[in-house]
Amino acid sequence: MNKCAQTVMLELKDITIAYGQSDEYSFVFNKKTHWFKRRASKFMSHVVSQFAASYVFYWKDYFSDQPLLYPPGFDGRVILYPSNQNLMDYLKWRQADCHINNLYNTVFWALVHQGGLTKAQAQERLRGTLSSDKNEILFSEFNINYNNEPLMYRKGTILVWQKVNEIATKQINSEKEVKQTPSKVTSLHCDIIGQQFWKEHPEILDDS
Repeated sequence: MNKCAQTVMLELKDITIAYGQSDEYSFVFNKKTHWFKRRASKFMSHVVSQFAASYVFYWKDYFSDQPLLYPPGFDGRVILYPSNQNLMDYLKWRQADCHINNLYNTVFWALVHQGGLTKAQAQERLRGTLSSDKNEILFSEFNINYNNEPLMYRKGTILVWQKVNEIATKQINSEKEVKQTPSKVTSLHCDIIGQQFWKEHPEILDDS
């Protein structure tokens, strides 16, 4: 999924940030993009088709011993947010949802695989529990500290453009040279609910 999202960003360079967790990915386009004459249907169809094609193309690189059983399909939708704050709130909510889902799944499967419960019993055991309760079950019964679980599963994946430490020089009309700093798509697994991430990456919400 992350490789597919990176491919989409490399194809559509007006995407400023992407966030993924589980089987979902969100792509944020620059507010002033003029790609596809700003037609929502074109944004959606291009992102979805590129993502699906990449999923098939790169499958063998990650699951060489497991052939695809059927042609995969993805759906998508375009949402317009009126302000940067609304956009940040959406992405923060996606990460909060990632934490909630992963914590539940971690303790659920621990109860099944290590605790010997059936799926129905594990579901009933977790009914009405809070995050603190789930953390306590993991630690006291299975010696699992949830904070030590891989960040990718706890935080999701954030894809941003990051400048590389080299300057590319481009000749323009054989008259003058323009120095360009190349960028690459970088994968991060960090907190985006707090303000530190946004302070370190102001270009994501830059209107220019």
